[in-house]
Amino acid sequence: MGKSKTRILRKGINDQFTRMTREDAINEVAHLLNSNKNTQAHNLITMFGIEAEEALEAGASYEAVIAMKNIFNK
Repeated sequence: MGKSKTRILRKGINDQFTRMTREDAINEVAHLLNSNKNTQAHNLITMFGIEAEEALEAGASYEAVIAMKNIFNK
């Protein structure tokens, strides 16, 4: 195997996706909403179907959740 293929394979081994549970996603959404990173929070909310109550219980501020109320599932 040549040097290039070896490098490509090693890069693939090191750049694996991490697994995120629903609980991890809820905590991450709360952290992102509190730090005003709404676009990243929006992606996780829609991907996992997180509800507003779950984000509030995880520690998100009430104002941040209300600002994004149209995104949360009901």
